[in-house]
Amino acid sequence: MNYTIAEINLKNLQYNYNSIRKKTKTKVMAVVKADAYGHGMVKCTEALLKLKNKPEYFGVALLSEAIELRKSTNIKSPIVCFAPFHKELFKEYIKYNVILSVTSEDQANELLKLKTKKKIIVHFNINTGMNRLGIRFSNAVKVIEKFANDKKIVIDGIYTHFATSDEKSKDFANLQLKRFASLIEELRDKNINYGLAHAANSGAILDMENSYFDMVRPGISLYGYTPSQETTESIKLKPVMSLYSKLSAITKVNKGETVGYGRLYKASKEIRCGTIPAGYADGLSRGLSDKMKVIINNKVFPQIGRISMDRISINLASTKIKKGSKVILIGSSKNHKIDAWEWSKILNTIPYEITCLISKRVARKYVGNS
Repeated sequence: MNYTIAEINLKNLQYNYNSIRKKTKTKVMAVVKADAYGHGMVKCTEALLKLKNKPEYFGVALLSEAIELRKSTNIKSPIVCFAPFHKELFKEYIKYNVILSVTSEDQANELLKLKTKKKIIVHFNINTGMNRLGIRFSNAVKVIEKFANDKKIVIDGIYTHFATSDEKSKDFANLQLKRFASLIEELRDKNINYGLAHAANSGAILDMENSYFDMVRPGISLYGYTPSQETTESIKLKPVMSLYSKLSAITKVNKGETVGYGRLYKASKEIRCGTIPAGYADGLSRGLSDKMKVIINNKVFPQIGRISMDRISINLASTKIKKGSKVILIGSSKNHKIDAWEWSKILNTIPYEITCLISKRVARKYVGNS
């Protein structure tokens, strides 16, 4: 039995969503890609669908994610797949009613050549400066114009993605915004119906109110974190994931003895060493070795030695903590808190990576589902 559990607080998820909706006053596309950033795509989607003002759209990265949502939930909402469209998968898009993203001129031309009696619903991805995917903004009107009178195509939306909305300086994000807004204005002047315009990711939702357009796309903010520590905290967010385990064994380590692989930790005095059944196979990076902390009985203790695949060791000093005690890896007690940002600072990364890397062998326990 694995005593390490990721507790997913669905009430906090709903709170974050409602807070975002209250601030933006727009339609919302809830981004649930990457298994809802490690939180469980199906359960998180179901919790959001229970809300009175539920998301109008859901966003995924892969067609397989969209298919899983259709098969595993009662979702009737539109699902947008951000991945580049491939004509070989066209029947799957139609079968599962998935909105495809047109991310290049080549894809646009392929779509125009398709012979089908089914309506093809599309969102156009516009490259305003990310230079990853998307039709270049300077060519976009010309490309979209070709679709305006094609009866098999329904242009349901147009979107772009900010490269720096999570940075303190918004200069480049504002340049992208200017390009996108100019494109929309040009489409309007030509009486081309572009559907819903959406650009604001989590950083822009927090700091760029002029980027909201018709719809916003919250990702990491849904799960309780700002996308960086350079954004404001204009929305109060509650972390959705907590990570718990138990002390599975306690060993006496004498002065001068070492703990773990590579003998990374050497005891300066006799200690009680606790072990916890969680390691890098569960999502605790080896880079946290000898640097992370845990909470037990409302006290903070240091992790010692190298993090192994299945276990970590804790310096319990001379305390009388017992085997089986609850261990908080990410979460809070009465007086202490450890969140994904603490691990992120050690690893020079962001909370996205921390939550996404909590592996499938860590059971998800869902609480607070209203």
